[in-house]
Amino acid sequence: MPPPASPPRRFRNTDAEVVIGNFPWYEMAWRSLRGDFKPRSAPTGGYARFVRDWTQPVDHALLAQRHEAPVVTWLGHVSLLLQVAGLNVLIDPTLASHAGPLGRFGAPRRVPPPLTPEQLPRIDAVLVSHNHYDHLCSATLRRLRAAGQSPRFIVPLGLKDWFVRRGMDNTTELDWWQSVELAPGVQVHFTPAQHWSRRSLNDTNASLWGGYLLEWTRPGAAAAPWRFLFPGDTGYSGDFKAIRERIGAVDFLALPIGAYLPRDFMKPMHVNPADAVQLMLDVQARQAMGVHWGTFALTQEAFDHPPRDLAAALAERGVPAERVWLMRHGETRAIPL
Repeated sequence: MPPPASPPRRFRNTDAEVVIGNFPWYEMAWRSLRGDFKPRSAPTGGYARFVRDWTQPVDHALLAQRHEAPVVTWLGHVSLLLQVAGLNVLIDPTLASHAGPLGRFGAPRRVPPPLTPEQLPRIDAVLVSHNHYDHLCSATLRRLRAAGQSPRFIVPLGLKDWFVRRGMDNTTELDWWQSVELAPGVQVHFTPAQHWSRRSLNDTNASLWGGYLLEWTRPGAAAAPWRFLFPGDTGYSGDFKAIRERIGAVDFLALPIGAYLPRDFMKPMHVNPADAVQLMLDVQARQAMGVHWGTFALTQEAFDHPPRDLAAALAERGVPAERVWLMRHGETRAIPL
């Protein structure tokens, strides 16, 4: 008789006392009935106006180019296309109509995706921060591969098997502080965050979570490497001072500013705008862009509240508002070096 299978490894936050994900079913049912997982009000003027105000057409000709200096496109929520050093790096691509199983269930998308997976340029690498449905969308990845794309996937520890079972064999798994080279001079570090993981009923915290710091050393440049940080989903913690101390100050930061209410539930796992500003200061980010807001109906705050609360938090800390870009869905911007 074969030996019994060992229980799956369960990952923990760097502060082991912060345990997230062990919610009893009755609490989740009660919170859902109470309305904790959907906005309590529509944005000012309604969703149609919000879509008009916060969407712009994608510049497909610009995306089709290979860029040496960094260029970023916001695809909604946390989904980004970072183009740098001649590489196209796709981060947490979620382009389905819902953040949930098969891309058809779960939290509805109230702002349409600015492009389809088939319209993406040739992707060299896909970075996935953790396995929650609003970050790891199987429908998007399936369509990306069906369109003939075969990028390299970089994923957290414990998640590689999910990709391999779906035919994505070119997958590299990383633990916190491990790194991998995407191309000569381009290094990606997997960084800690305070969060949790779950994809089904029995896999809570069985795979790791975190963020990615991409470091680009320009050929022949005497300056320090250019650093971009995508922190992933996270509550505020000492992890960000540790990132600054171990790797260095950040030049450009994808700053999560949404999905923060109700605070009694979301605080350990999602920063609010005040926490986000502190995170930005911890990593000494020169420039940031707001992400993790205004796309999926996930939490209580209205879609237009994160920019308002961010403005107040920046003013309170004396940080100029222009240090955090609020981009439109589909917008592309060159990042100053």
